[in-house]
Amino acid sequence: ALCPGAAGAAAPAEPHDGRRLRQQIEEFVHSPGGPPGVIAVLRRDGDSRVVRAGVADLETRRAPRVDDHMRIASTAKAFNAAVVLALVDRGALGLDDRLRDRLPRLPAAWGYVTLRQLLNHTSGLPDYSEAPEFLEILTADPRHRFDSRRLLDFVAGEPLRFRPGSRYRYSNSDNIAAALMAEAATGTRYERLLRDLVYRPLGLRHTSLPQGYRLPDPYLHGYDVTPPPPEDVSEVLSASAVWASGGIVSTPADMTRFVRGYTGGALFGRAVTREQRRWREGASEPAGPGRNTAGLGIFRHATRCGAVLGHTGNFPGYTQLVAATPDGRRSLTFSVTTQINETLAPDRLARLRAIQEDFVCALLRERR
Repeated sequence: ALCPGAAGAAAPAEPHDGRRLRQQIEEFVHSPGGPPGVIAVLRRDGDSRVVRAGVADLETRRAPRVDDHMRIASTAKAFNAAVVLALVDRGALGLDDRLRDRLPRLPAAWGYVTLRQLLNHTSGLPDYSEAPEFLEILTADPRHRFDSRRLLDFVAGEPLRFRPGSRYRYSNSDNIAAALMAEAATGTRYERLLRDLVYRPLGLRHTSLPQGYRLPDPYLHGYDVTPPPPEDVSEVLSASAVWASGGIVSTPADMTRFVRGYTGGALFGRAVTREQRRWREGASEPAGPGRNTAGLGIFRHATRCGAVLGHTGNFPGYTQLVAATPDGRRSLTFSVTTQINETLAPDRLARLRAIQEDFVCALLRERR
């Protein structure tokens, strides 16, 4: 249903746009392999609109809400960049700082990788989440509690995939290394850096980085929909397995606040923002709407109606998009309760991206 959002006062409904957007996600929910639920928050200045379809929980059949907790998947990488870039803004880190200088325990072969290359996925670091030993442990015990600060040990014996800075390759290892650099530079645990540099400044009261597999109530249940019937996988995996690359739990309302502050200049200054927005070829995983190019912990999604900046993510049970205009005044948070990516469901991903682009167009068409 189209309804007022808790993230701000409700905007006057635009009947044609509202019906069309709602119809699109309802058809998506009811299509073969579709998600049990979708919730989107469109926000313009102080006005919010929530468009939702399906259910938050197949047992209770209740509707998704903006205060439902959920796994935000790789949109946590934007939080990672927010921490690191705030430290760059304060002079505690430099974008050209090297792994060898901040993290000498890591393999010497990785030593010349810079913080900038970690944030724009041009480091060449092997992806720990593809390591056979890591996958064996995860398969045997999905709730296994990893030592998140040792995740890179799974690939410590491997060389770089390419010369740093020469190519783009999306890697979960990049954000683990960036978080470790932040800890080394400050002597402060990453979870506290998130709290002090991101959660508190933006008023995110329902966002956290847990180590276990439990979700706080209420939460948006995530499902594996293939093969049917849908299986609830909300609490199947431990967040410790992904940590700074994808372990954060948040709500649609908090994610809306985050992406507006992140793109709108609330966390670091203009000089750092200019460095962040030096675009190069590269897409998020899964790709977001329109043509994607990569910055530092952020992607530019160029749609037929204009560009927004943000990040996507996918995790068992969830697919996420957060995006906003470059000034942060208009934003979209789009959450789906099943995992959709190019490998698992290429046809559904193409449809999802088309729907997301229509939502971006509706956001950008809103009158001031």
